[in-house]
Amino acid sequence: MKKMRYNGLVLFMLATLLFSCQSEFEKIRTSGDPELLYKSALTYYEEESYQKAQSLLELVISSYRGQKEAEDIYFKYAYTYYNLENYILATYYFKNFSQTYPTSDLREEADFMSAYSNYQLSPTFRLDQSYTNQAIEEFQLFVNTHPNSERVDECNRLIDEMRDKLEVKALEEGKLYFNVRQYQAAIQVFENLLKDFPDTDRAAEIRFRIVNSAYLLAENSVVTRQEERYEEVLTLANEYLRRYKTSDFRSDVERFKENSEQQIKGLENVGYQN
Repeated sequence: MKKMRYNGLVLFMLATLLFSCQSEFEKIRTSGDPELLYKSALTYYEEESYQKAQSLLELVISSYRGQKEAEDIYFKYAYTYYNLENYILATYYFKNFSQTYPTSDLREEADFMSAYSNYQLSPTFRLDQSYTNQAIEEFQLFVNTHPNSERVDECNRLIDEMRDKLEVKALEEGKLYFNVRQYQAAIQVFENLLKDFPDTDRAAEIRFRIVNSAYLLAENSVVTRQEERYEEVLTLANEYLRRYKTSDFRSDVERFKENSEQQIKGLENVGYQN
């Protein structure tokens, strides 16, 4: 019985404490005193109570417009969205900060954080990559706008990371077409991949997949198109063997070449007999 009374007392004290804290915040929030709101917002911000800080900063933005504190208020306001993982609004407010205060000492960081918020929104390669492309554009703009910034190397690293994601997405798209036997579409995707990512480390694999797709396209074509398409396989295979002397795919390409030559001879013999 005593234990139950003790537990009840503890719960009552906790509830009273929580109510007091809530009441204190509500009292500040409804005070209408810009200075109190601003100072309290900074306190909550430093304590990482970003939701409360955001609520109070939102109330004082208009009160301090045109004053020296306005930059700090708007900048921290943008950061509350980032820290609360609301990256869509974070990038919006960081970008808006740069446009509103183009000469601010904080503009460089705001430009970076606008791009970095989009980077945080960049999903796995299997999903739509709109945010990835937006982040790449913004990081590139940052590098161009702030070429002497200490963040340039980080921006370039993140750009490379996201371009690799886009490359993997394109590669998987080509593989998907290949797996469903849409060989012409697979060839097109792989060729575009090489155009879009000319410095890719996967070039040998991608060109092998082009040869493989071309070979299967020829093999599954109607007879009247086979000779032409096997000739294309020979062109691709010879180019591959010239480029890559030690590729892991070399033996497969040699086999495609040899089989294509045999198929062409067989087709020519049939044509001669006819």
